[in-house]
Order: sequence, then structure tokens, then C-alpha cells
Amino acid sequence: MRKLAAVLCLALPTVAMAQKQVAPDARRGVVLHTADVYVAPDGNSQRVSTVTPGHEIVVNEKSGPWASIFANTDIQERSEAEDEPEFSTDEGSIPRSGWIKDKGIVTSATPNGDKLIYGAAATWEAAASEPHAPKTAVGSAYLLYRRVYEYFPSSPLAPEAQWRSADVRWQEAKFDASTLPSWKDPDPNMRPKLYQKDLERIVKTGTGKYPALAAFDLLDIKVCGDWQGLTKCPERETELYMKYADAFPNGPKTAEALWDAAYRQGVLVTMYAAEENKKKADVATQRVHQLRDRMVQNFPNSDYTLRAISLVYRVEQGIAIYGSDRD
Repeated sequence: MRKLAAVLCLALPTVAMAQKQVAPDARRGVVLHTADVYVAPDGNSQRVSTVTPGHEIVVNEKSGPWASIFANTDIQERSEAEDEPEFSTDEGSIPRSGWIKDKGIVTSATPNGDKLIYGAAATWEAAASEPHAPKTAVGSAYLLYRRVYEYFPSSPLAPEAQWRSADVRWQEAKFDASTLPSWKDPDPNMRPKLYQKDLERIVKTGTGKYPALAAFDLLDIKVCGDWQGLTKCPERETELYMKYADAFPNGPKTAEALWDAAYRQGVLVTMYAAEENKKKADVATQRVHQLRDRMVQNFPNSDYTLRAISLVYRVEQGIAIYGSDRD
């Protein structure tokens, strides 16, 4: 990150000069492929930067098969936004004016531009899940989804694109944080902070299923890491998932949240039994039955409901839900 910041500082004089050169009618856009930026409309001229899918360009003019652009404008904007940390650090993408070949440029004026960008984003997202994925796959997916709802806010694809953009970024950041020893700390406050504003914005202003999806993601930073046999973790997490289920009773993640709560009550049955605390074990047993019944009533066709039915059977049979279940 420090290296990228240094590169940006060196580029700023060029950036300022290029901004003055941008025509008033210039259009923001993206390329759907990696494009080299040259100092002149000539493939044999000096290459000064690259533009990867999702990073923004401003098109100044077009000349034959070439387009004069200001490349990677979004990198400068994000570096100035102190509350939004850098996500993708593809070091070859430097804010710089120059020329690229006039192909694969999509702006808000491109017919079916929303579908073109969304489709490219989905392709990069799929590529990111493959073994040996390209280094920039996740960042490209995040940025391209973001462009869909920025450039085409009235598109039917905009809400899904906004959600996917936020979720891609969240899952990547969570994965990186999960590799740190502190991620296993039972106290969630001791774990690395993740950038939350994109998801929080969806919870606050989103429509349809998206606030429920975003709110479920945000639970990731509220649960314990390693429980370490502490009853306070499944107790607290049960309440988190119950509160979520009550807030979104018919949401796309509600059945999963109820299962998460039921599983933790099953775990508590085992923990309290080990502590010979029959009173609390009986309360946990009662709650896991109640959660199963709620799931059967409201989500009869969900796999999570079947998992809860099986969980209750194991509790009734005296099978340990936490630790080894071998007898």
C-alpha cells in the first residue's frame, strides 16, 4: 500500500495537468480488458500505464483506431477518500493521460452497457473462485459491479450489482483477515477491522432482499473466533442470529440464521451437561426444540430445517454436539 501511495504522489503533477486537459463533455468509462496506455497513438511509442477491467478512464477524443484518455481516474479519487481504503493494488494501473486502442470501452452511453459490464464482472467473479485465479480477478469483479450501479442506477441490474460489489469486497477482506492469528480470538473486538460502509449503505438504503443479505454479512465481525469451550460465545451468538431472524423474518438468510442459532443451543446443551449444570442444559434443550419448530413452520423446504430436525434428534439421543461425538 505504501508503495502504491508513493507511486501516486509521483504521478500527481501529471494528474493535475491532465485534469485541466479533460474536455467538458468527456465521458467516464471502463475497459473490459487490460489496455496499455501509450504516450502517442502508436503501438511503438512509450507505454506509460495500463488500465485493468473496472478502473475508470475519461475519454477525451477519438482518432481513428485510437482514443485519447485519462486513465485510472478512480485510483486518485479513492486515494483522496480517507474513509475508503484501497482494495485492489494492481501496481501497473497508474493515473496517467495517454492513448489506448479504441476497443472494449464501455460508457454510460454504450447500448446495453449495463449488461456488458455486469457480464464481465460475473466472469471475473467466477474466475476468482478457480484455482490459480488471476491476481486482479477479485478486484476487477468488485470494480466492474460497482460501475454498473454508478453508471446505470436505473438498470434492473443495479441493485444486484451493488450487492455483489460490496459482498465480493467483504469476502475477500474477510478471507485475508482470517489468515491472521487474531481472527481466532474469542473477543470479536480484538480482530482486524473490515471496511463496512458499502454493506451498511445497503442495509440502510437498499431494497428487496439486499438489506437482509448485507446485514447477514455484517454478522461476521460480531461472532467469536475460536470458542475455546466458553459458553458465553454460543450464548451471545444465539442472540445475534435470533435478533437478525426477527429483523428479517422472511429474508433469504433467515433460515440459515435460525439454524445458526439452533446449532449454538445444541452446543450449549453439550457444554452445560459437561459442567453438570442441568438447569441450563434443560433451557438450551427447550430452545433448540423451539427453533426447530419455528423453522419447520416457516421454512419447511429448507435444508437448514432438515439440519435442525437432525440436530434435535441428536440432542434427544444424548449425542455431543460440541467436541467429539464418538461413544
